[in-house]
Amino acid sequence: MNGTVQKHLATLVANHPELSVCVPDIERAFSLMESGFRRGGKLLIAGNGGSAADADHIAGELMKSFVLPRPVDTLAEKMREIDPVRGAALAEKLQAGLPTVALTQHAALTTAYLNDVAESAPYVFAQQLSVLGKAGDVFLAISTSGSSENILNAAVVAEALEIPVIALTGERGGKLAEVADVAIRVPATETYRVQEYHLPVYHALCLMIEEAFFEQP
Repeated sequence: MNGTVQKHLATLVANHPELSVCVPDIERAFSLMESGFRRGGKLLIAGNGGSAADADHIAGELMKSFVLPRPVDTLAEKMREIDPVRGAALAEKLQAGLPTVALTQHAALTTAYLNDVAESAPYVFAQQLSVLGKAGDVFLAISTSGSSENILNAAVVAEALEIPVIALTGERGGKLAEVADVAIRVPATETYRVQEYHLPVYHALCLMIEEAFFEQP
């Protein structure tokens, strides 16, 4: 493990000792995410209910500064050349990010698909993934039970597109843990407890990813 990963995993375990069982899988998930971003891929995320909120939360942490400053240096120079005034303002305000798509946020597409295609609810994430996904991407599938049909269907599409699947789930793991490339199974079974553990896990992942791509001041 590199120093950054080791540091954040140590902090995670210090704050939540019960999550020590997840450390090897969190490290593997980090490696998949880092490799995907370095190849120019994006992170696609899906979940239901509270996990849908988590998907959007993760996108928010990766698409802008989380803890470290993220200047847009190369883009800033080009923007200043195009428009010295607006470019200067944009260079000051914009933050660098990592391409992340929460499949839970496309209300018009989702409702149109559900309305137009009979009995389509289990396939709504699969539909989006089949269009947006490409080799080099990574799919983060969040399901507290590991048995959500719409998540499992999306995982099949991801595999067909040669997109690695990271499962963030509960202790039992369900079918999702069996089919995922990496399964982070937090030590809880009740939905709200699983979700409580998911937050520090994905915050640790976001911190590690941020430090891997953006320099500390």
